[in-house]
Amino acid sequence: MERDPFDVTCGDRPAVSALLLAAGESRRMGEANKLLLPVDGEPLVRRTARRLLAAGPEEAVAVLGHEREAVAEALAGLPLRTVVNPDHGRGQMTSVHAGLAALEKPSEGVMICLADQPLLTTEDYLALIEAFGRRGEKSILVPTYEGRRGNPIILAARHRAAILARQANLGCRQLVDRNPDLVASVAFANDHVVRDVDTEADYRALESPAAS
Repeated sequence: MERDPFDVTCGDRPAVSALLLAAGESRRMGEANKLLLPVDGEPLVRRTARRLLAAGPEEAVAVLGHEREAVAEALAGLPLRTVVNPDHGRGQMTSVHAGLAALEKPSEGVMICLADQPLLTTEDYLALIEAFGRRGEKSILVPTYEGRRGNPIILAARHRAAILARQANLGCRQLVDRNPDLVASVAFANDHVVRDVDTEADYRALESPAAS
């Protein structure tokens, strides 16, 4: 079988690209776009992106959609590329497809990151990348906290083509659920991988960890 040119292995630390999903309409937040709300003095989406980029992904692509100009402005100056998902209203998986299609550099895996997880630190992203390097024969890495599945997940690059080819009926969650034999999990001692901001209550409940 022909090898996927995006699938490479680079030394002890795997080469992992990152997708930052920042296209959602944040409907449960009300009128505010949650990605633009301040957390420790900076927009949530920029805080997330900055910490992710500090982990040194092979490349990073942010997928924009809702209020894309404002979100792009919040990300200005950071070393990542942006792509617009015109179908973002049809669900998160359309943003995954847009991001996967935009990747340019070979990598061993792709980390699918949500832009609304403010507690994740650079160390958390690094721990995920390192765990992916220790996954053995598995091809999907899923973080957990006290038995709860969290985000981000990392997919081996070989899944990229399959996801793009089956856009109508294959998403990341289905891929994980239907292929438990391919899944490796890594348990986190903190709840960062299961915390996100969907509602005003989530935002008000945020602790304020020191900015990195």
